[in-house]
Amino acid sequence: MKKISIALFTVIMFSSCVSKKKYVALELENGQIKSELTKTRVEKEDLEAKFDAIQARVDSYNKKINSLTEENDAMLVNVDNIAVISNDTKKAMRKTLQNVDQSKLAEAKTLKDSMNLALSYNLNKSLDNSNLNEDEDISIDINETVVMISISDKMLFNTASYKVSNKANDILQKLANVINSEPSVEVMVEGHTDARSIRTSKIADNWDLSVLRATSVVRKLQDDYGVAPEKMIASGRSSYKPLAENDTNDNRSKNRRTRIVILPNLDKFFALMGTNE
Repeated sequence: MKKISIALFTVIMFSSCVSKKKYVALELENGQIKSELTKTRVEKEDLEAKFDAIQARVDSYNKKINSLTEENDAMLVNVDNIAVISNDTKKAMRKTLQNVDQSKLAEAKTLKDSMNLALSYNLNKSLDNSNLNEDEDISIDINETVVMISISDKMLFNTASYKVSNKANDILQKLANVINSEPSVEVMVEGHTDARSIRTSKIADNWDLSVLRATSVVRKLQDDYGVAPEKMIASGRSSYKPLAENDTNDNRSKNRRTRIVILPNLDKFFALMGTNE
C-alpha cells in the first residue's frame, strides 16, 4: 500500500512539472506572436504612408499632364520682336478684328499690323465712350500699340506753375475714365516745357518744372479720380522734345504740354476684348 502511494505521488508531480513547462512555452509563443503582430501593424502603417505619398505624387503628375493643353494655349509667342502674346490672346484678337473696318484689315500684312488694328479699335472705342474729344488743346495718337494723349499746358496749369488748376478737373476725369476702363494698362505722364529758362525759390530749372508738373498730374489722378498708383509713372522731359521751334508764342505754347502715354499689357489687354464687343 505504501508503494502504491509513492508511485501515485510521483506521477502527479511529473504531470505538474510537464504542465508548467507547456504553460511557459505557450506564454513565450504568445509573446512572440504579439510582438510579430505589433511589428506587422507598424509595417502596415508605414506602407500605407508610403502609398499615400506615392499617390499624391501620381495625382500631381496627372494634374500637370491634364493642364498641358491649357498651358500650350497660353504659351507666349513673339510677334515681330515687339511683344509677346499667347495663343489664347490671338484668338481674342481675331474675334475683335471681326469688328474692324474690313478695308483697313485688308491692308494688314503682318500679325503686328493686325495687333495694332485690334488695339486701335478697342482704345478708340474707350475714348469715344469717354467723350474725350480732340480739339486744338488735345491730340490723340495711336502708334505701335501705344496711345499718346497730348494736353496743352493751358488746360492744366497756370503760367510757370506746377499746381494743377481747377479747370483741369473735367479733362482729368475723362482721362481717368479711359485709364480705369482698361485694368491692363500702365500710364506714363510726361511733363514738357518750352525753351525759356525758369528759376524760382521752388523750381530749379525746366527739368524740375517738367517733373513737378508730371507728379502733380499723377497725384491728382490717384487722389481725386481713383487711378491705381502702381499703374502710373511720372517723368519730365524739360524742353528737349519740342513739337515746334521755340521762336514764337504760338510755337512755345505747343511745346508746353503734358503727354499721357498709355502702355497696354497686351496679353491682359486682349483678354478683355471679348467683353468689349
